[in-house]
Amino acid sequence: MILVDAFHWITANPGVFFGAFNRHLLMCAISLGIALVIAIPLGILVARAPRAAFVAVNVAGSLRSIPSLAILSAAMPFLGIGLLPSVVALIVLAVPPLLLNTIIGIREIDPALLDAAHGMGMGRRDILWQIELPLAVPSILAGVRTSAIQVIGGAALASFIGGGGLGDFINAGIAIMNMPRLLIGALPIALLAILAELLFGWLERSFGRRR
Repeated sequence: MILVDAFHWITANPGVFFGAFNRHLLMCAISLGIALVIAIPLGILVARAPRAAFVAVNVAGSLRSIPSLAILSAAMPFLGIGLLPSVVALIVLAVPPLLLNTIIGIREIDPALLDAAHGMGMGRRDILWQIELPLAVPSILAGVRTSAIQVIGGAALASFIGGGGLGDFINAGIAIMNMPRLLIGALPIALLAILAELLFGWLERSFGRRR
């Protein structure tokens, strides 16, 4: 059975498997972390400026339409092969959903609530940390969930530019028509994506109930 063969290969080669698994997680974690640092402050900055928000939304929408493999391939001529171009390409994948959802989360806050806060003498920073961000968290987490799933899947393609990770097993399985080897890469990626969906979905609902 294919699944049994895949399991036997993992138990016989745990170092190879967990090395690729850890590499995959590292790429995803670095990419998503940097994307958060870029997209959330930028989204907050442009959300209250209609023209800037319009430009940011359209640029982010355009980036979302580019296939993952095309982004990875475009990074290779400038950054070579390996971890760096893979991470940069995955950041490009992760930023648009985060940026869009941050802008949406901030812009959906009732202006009357902000006016009341101003009337109470709250400063801009206090309003941001005590009102805007707490209310925007569910929308931001929805963006994190989307970005995490895209990054986990996109990292499988990093194998094409020497990024390593679980995608190496998928490429090897396709190249030698070895289905157990393919599943060794594909199943953990699918499970990671499902886990990200469940985790961030739960966080989004939890914060939504606290609003």
